[in-house]
Amino acid sequence: MDMFQTVLNELSVRPVFWLLSIAMLVSGFMVVTLKNIFHAAINLILCLFSVAGLFILLNAEFLAAAQVLIYVGAVAILMIFAIMLSTNVSGKKTMTTQNGLTVSIISAVFALGTISLVIMTKLNVVLKNSDKIITKGLWIGDKGQLPTENILIIGKYIMTEYMLPFEVVSVLLLASMIGAIALARKERS
Repeated sequence: MDMFQTVLNELSVRPVFWLLSIAMLVSGFMVVTLKNIFHAAINLILCLFSVAGLFILLNAEFLAAAQVLIYVGAVAILMIFAIMLSTNVSGKKTMTTQNGLTVSIISAVFALGTISLVIMTKLNVVLKNSDKIITKGLWIGDKGQLPTENILIIGKYIMTEYMLPFEVVSVLLLASMIGAIALARKERS
């Protein structure tokens, strides 16, 4: 009965995974190809929601909530307000150029190669036997089980081991926000 429930859960999750993955890829592609910056920002919001849905499928509810609150709720909406207040939304006066197309393609190929190398060397290798599943790798807990207390573990690491990088990033974000406000005020005067 337990095996039947596992197979049933896997079959019910699979279409949702594919739907979210396709939505994420299509909206991400639209973000970088659309000429209207407002439509690109809307597609960015859809892409970020799709990533949050994938986090939910991975039983990482805290990361999904943080994704929606921080990226969708704050960053993307702030971008939309900045776009609407500073540029012509219709796209008639906004010019886009392709001066850095070669550099962008080279950078994308380099990034894809680096990510592929990391995945090939560090990703979990799962070997299935007739009796049990043997897992080997860095990102899964004992016996292929995810930790049950995700939020507790993330909070512990942020407040102990990664406290200094967390604070440095917050100061960096504050400095960039102050710089953006100073630049916006300089343009108006």
